[in-house]
Amino acid sequence: MSSSESPLSVVTVNLPGGIVPAGDLLAVLTAAEAAGVEHVQLGHRQQLLLAVVPARRRALLQALAAANLLGDPDAEAHPNIVSSYAGENVFYNAAWLREGVYKDILDLFDYRPRLKINLVDSRQTFVPFFTGHLNFIASDTSNYWHLYVRFPRSGTRYAWPHLVYSEDVPALSAALERALLADPSRFRDEATAGGQLQAQVSAALPLVQQPVAAPLVLPGFMLPYYEGFNRAGQQLWLGIYRRDELFTVAFLKDLCRVCLQTRIGQVCTTPWKSLVIKGIAPADRPLWDAVLCRHRLNVRHAANELNWQVEDNCPGGLALKHELVRYLNEEDVRTYQLCFAIKTQPQTGLFGSIVVRAQAGRSSEQFEILHTRDFNPNSRDFVLFRQHVQRDRLGWYLAELCHQYCVQAGTGALREDSEAAVPEPPVAPTRVLLPQCPRCFTVYDAAYGDPAQEVAPGTLWEELPDYRCSTCETPAAEFTRWHEPAFAGSPDLRLMS
Repeated sequence: MSSSESPLSVVTVNLPGGIVPAGDLLAVLTAAEAAGVEHVQLGHRQQLLLAVVPARRRALLQALAAANLLGDPDAEAHPNIVSSYAGENVFYNAAWLREGVYKDILDLFDYRPRLKINLVDSRQTFVPFFTGHLNFIASDTSNYWHLYVRFPRSGTRYAWPHLVYSEDVPALSAALERALLADPSRFRDEATAGGQLQAQVSAALPLVQQPVAAPLVLPGFMLPYYEGFNRAGQQLWLGIYRRDELFTVAFLKDLCRVCLQTRIGQVCTTPWKSLVIKGIAPADRPLWDAVLCRHRLNVRHAANELNWQVEDNCPGGLALKHELVRYLNEEDVRTYQLCFAIKTQPQTGLFGSIVVRAQAGRSSEQFEILHTRDFNPNSRDFVLFRQHVQRDRLGWYLAELCHQYCVQAGTGALREDSEAAVPEPPVAPTRVLLPQCPRCFTVYDAAYGDPAQEVAPGTLWEELPDYRCSTCETPAAEFTRWHEPAFAGSPDLRLMS
């Protein structure tokens, strides 16, 4: 495809739960190939992304529809349903949440969700728990789920007071979506939004519910190595990651043919933009080795390259990832139990214990580095570590933050396993109050001013009655005030998506 045909248009094909029958995937690839598509990308919500010349987009959509597959030119309009099925019986063993349960629930969705929905098991850490708007997390009671609602835009999280029965998940999701999108202004008050939503939906929808007997306890984060051939019981599974996030159509078609030849019914996509094929018979491994060899695919990358998330179809973010991975590798920095995300846009639901985010409204390329308070990426409580960081200094600051995490983790281990003296933490600095935008959580700091709006450093907030947020233009009168934490002298920050 020549450069003169750019820019390309992206068509999204949702794969509910990250599960796609090999025959259906082959049909998608055949339609994509006919439209001139040579490479396929995976999205962080387990969907397929097909970059096609605009003149051929309509033909591609029609070819997908003819194969009873639905392509969407707007990925944000109908986000894919995420599930943890890809890791079941591979990285963990579920108590009751098996393949049949996932598929039964997914089959009951008779509408196309406009909110992000996650279906995950509470025993795993491979798939994020709270990156959806509706987050269903398997409970200890068979066929019942915890539900956490993350309100669009505000990001407020509400724990549903009852466990939800598996067969009610689709209907409840539809009812919640109708309520949340019909009149978002009704749920702006963080203190009452959850209760109002629960009362409205429960009154209109009969549900099979059980009380929440005990609070949800999530495991500590540990990203499994998800690449290469690995044994699971008497069979093998294969994980495939691509450094450039591009899978050739030719390779994927060969993959589907081997699946069909060896009676492997489906392929799984992951939030890490990789593929997982389960149930490979050891006797069939030479067939898979031959495909990988024919297409020159390496399946043994370093673990510290696999624990990153970058926005979909974002060459700039991907290039920055490669720079930072190279720096951390050269410095031999320990990143075990950490994962990283790079955000260049404000509203992308990425998953990370450490986040590198493009600084909003900066004339030069600057970034801020954040981390969750406990370094668990399933937390949404972020702390700002450094801001106004030049690109060539990002690697150094990331390495320092990784070292601080290791000190924190190592100190915790000493307290549990040893009576050795542990140094006291430094005295916390005095907390200060800074104005924060209630919509996008941008902060105004008088020390820096706002060069994007010609506000000089040192300008006090009280001197800016007509100020508007540099990110979303919220007026100054609507800003709230918030505390700066002790850690590194930097303010708390909630990273919403």
